[in-house]
Amino acid sequence: MQAEIVTIGTELLLGQIVDTNAAYLAEHLAAIGLNVYRKTTVGDNELRIAEVVRNALRRSDIVITSGGLGPTVDDKTREAIAVATNRKLVLNQGLLEHIEAFFKKRGRSIGDNNRRQAYLPRNAIPIHNPVGTAPGFIVKHQDSYVISLPGVPRELYHLMEHAVLPFLQQELGRESIIKSRILRTAGIGESDIDRQISDLEESVNPTVGLAAHTGSVDIRISAKATSGDEAEQMLDEMEGRIRERIGDMIFGLGDVTIEAVVAEMLAERELCVAILETNTGGVLASRLSAVPHGLEVLNRALVISSEKATAQFLSEGKAMLDTRDEVTQALAARLREHTQVNVGIAITGDTDPGVGPYNERTGDTYIALDAAGTTTGWHLRVGGVSKVARSWITSSALDMVRRFLLGTLE
Repeated sequence: MQAEIVTIGTELLLGQIVDTNAAYLAEHLAAIGLNVYRKTTVGDNELRIAEVVRNALRRSDIVITSGGLGPTVDDKTREAIAVATNRKLVLNQGLLEHIEAFFKKRGRSIGDNNRRQAYLPRNAIPIHNPVGTAPGFIVKHQDSYVISLPGVPRELYHLMEHAVLPFLQQELGRESIIKSRILRTAGIGESDIDRQISDLEESVNPTVGLAAHTGSVDIRISAKATSGDEAEQMLDEMEGRIRERIGDMIFGLGDVTIEAVVAEMLAERELCVAILETNTGGVLASRLSAVPHGLEVLNRALVISSEKATAQFLSEGKAMLDTRDEVTQALAARLREHTQVNVGIAITGDTDPGVGPYNERTGDTYIALDAAGTTTGWHLRVGGVSKVARSWITSSALDMVRRFLLGTLE
């Protein structure tokens, strides 16, 4: 069974509103075993909406639209669905009475534009909207269904969960579900993960896919089964196979962040850290302090922006004499000693990197961790003060702390 999502609204195409409805719809359709193969966004134009829906109905069993059901002249979804399915718009008296009651309850008068919302394609199944004035509807067209929902997220969520999903499960007799699990990784690039699990990415059920983010890579596992327990078992088995390949590169599941994991690990061990940053400008300390236990484990945070200040912190001008790797390690050790904490972390790097042959920003950053007089340094080929650079650098620093706590830091 194949499904498509059509989100409607010129504001989406202009980037004025972020399309969160499509992600919500895809997640809930997957939960009842429907495969979503395509998502289309179209502006508020009747003919273009009709064309998109008509093409979607040729390909898919279920087409769900979001948006364009309001009372204004640019809300064209009702008319477009009627055109796409070769039907006329007719007044649904029950919907009109519901809309009138909605306004009366709030002491307001209904206008002609609101009455437009009670018109549906002939023989459409109405979906009453108890949390708004824009009703949804379902049209069966040949062997497929087009389901139209309002674009206001709160209304769409309510109608989807209380009307659409029960309808689909009953009408289509869904006997399978799809469950997904996200494995979050740090300290390894997308291509490196791909080299180690590429054969698992060819699996049909469960499926395995990669999603790269700034500073991290997610591994998504999705299993289709006849029961939740069976799907969970399939997810467990595939997760085990992936962990055999990349081990402690996985720092958590779902939407957990690496800073939250590190803060919890430090708190469990009753350890405190002090942080010194140059080109990251305090971003590492900010990330750590913004999660539970973060303020508990962060003892001191310093931002140093010049070599002179670095030399003064180290004393005797040592920063001017050693390599940047050695300077960074010396800073971490000096910071730990000065603050009397368990772990000292130092980051030094380029603030104005050069430009490479492909116009990419190049540079260098050094990260050092000192604990009980033992110091480890990492060199990253990333520099600068951009948001992307700072995210990569601080994620690497957090992963360094995580590995130290796991006993796998090299």
